[in-house]
Amino acid sequence: MNVWLTLHVIGVVLFLGNIVTAAFWKIRADATKDAAVVHQAVKNVMLADYVFTLPGLVLLIASGNAMAVKADLPMSGLNWLTASLVLFAITGVIWIAFLLPLQRAMIRHSAASLASGTLSQAYKNASRNWAIFGIAATLIPIVILYFMISQDF
Repeated sequence: MNVWLTLHVIGVVLFLGNIVTAAFWKIRADATKDAAVVHQAVKNVMLADYVFTLPGLVLLIASGNAMAVKADLPMSGLNWLTASLVLFAITGVIWIAFLLPLQRAMIRHSAASLASGTLSQAYKNASRNWAIFGIAATLIPIVILYFMISQDF
């Protein structure tokens, strides 16, 4: 197996795997309604983004570009690669513009809830919005994965 493809697969596992597992653990923590458990979980979601999602993103971009150049793939016109790149950019915008600020807000609001032990409405609002944008930021990479595997157009 070629080294770029291996790095690309590792990047997919880190990127997509962390997105799915972070959401799972945050949802599980929210279900407890325990402010301390939720606070720890949302801090770890942010940490996991820096430890797994970001390195996965770097691997995906570097290895994907290297493979596209090596294969002399067209970077213009509508094809699976350009559609994937556009969708990947949209995911990045959602992550930077919405998810990261919402994660910071969830950390801040859950920390403020520790004294009372009850999650505030501000936390619940940020969490709901994080879930909405998080669904989009998770489904889009799954569509990209389909394009990468099928290369239909």
